[in-house]
Amino acid sequence: MSILIKPIITEKATKDSELLNRYAFVVKLKANKIEIKEAVEATYGVSVEKVRTMIYPVQRSTKFTKKGVVESKVSAYKKAIVEVAEGENIDFYSNI
Repeated sequence: MSILIKPIITEKATKDSELLNRYAFVVKLKANKIEIKEAVEATYGVSVEKVRTMIYPVQRSTKFTKKGVVESKVSAYKKAIVEVAEGENIDFYSNI
């Protein structure tokens, strides 16, 4: 199974990709920086200079509704910011 789960395409991530050559991905929780670097290089054919990772914890919320107390949970995930070499870029929309 792949280490890269999906790219993060938000306004902030798009701005970082245009100005600073940084791309954001949701990755497996157990993946380390070396595995993430190798996966991005193999998948997109670019050379990676730097990888930053951050783990977001589980988010729980409770709401009081007409049906009673409703509890919800958003799973934990790991986010990786990958900086590619100058002059290279990743095109997420090429195969649409």
